[in-house]
Amino acid sequence: MKVRVTVMLKEGVLDPQGKAISHALQTLGFPGVTEVHVGKVIELDVEGSDQAAVQKQAEDMARDLLANLVIEDFKVEVL
Repeated sequence: MKVRVTVMLKEGVLDPQGKAISHALQTLGFPGVTEVHVGKVIELDVEGSDQAAVQKQAEDMARDLLANLVIEDFKVEVL
């Protein structure tokens, strides 16, 4: 089963990469972009046919390794 884990910085955590991209977009002539948030997307192939069990396993993986819960939030999608 395919699983997508999206990890983003929590609201209020400084995102220097997002700020740099935002500034670069402004410089390149894209004034409509007001905020940029940079994160990561991790796609996993997980064995199993029970969607709820795969969802829980992926959430456990995100908590234990894929996200730093002090500064990041995550979202798990079973595709």
